[in-house]
Amino acid sequence: MRIMKEKQRDAFDEFSSSEKSKKLGFYQKVYSVVESIPYGFVASYKTVATACGRPNCARQVGWALHVNPNPIKTPCHRVVFADGRLTESFAFGGAEAQRGLLLSEGVLFDAEGRVSRDRFCSVADLKTFER
Repeated sequence: MRIMKEKQRDAFDEFSSSEKSKKLGFYQKVYSVVESIPYGFVASYKTVATACGRPNCARQVGWALHVNPNPIKTPCHRVVFADGRLTESFAFGGAEAQRGLLLSEGVLFDAEGRVSRDRFCSVADLKTFER
């Protein structure tokens, strides 16, 4: 847990206080949207960004999840690439850890190791925010 807090602190050290406030607001939206992904389902980074009112910020969703302060409450393992691939940089143990967590929720994978399309949420399934 200490390492996660250090990562989070380091991620914000380079920004001014107004930039930090803006980023934290977006990150809080990301965490709220991710918390609305139902057990046994996934959403893409782009879908989460769109639900946050920032459809062009999929990469920033990844940054927010990488410094997720509460992985128990905010199930960042439920966020995957749009094609169903898992991320090698999953902050809490890599792709195999992410796969294990998803399998434990009943998420199915295809022969290429990608999440089955029927397990994807759409923006309509998630909590959303206006820009």
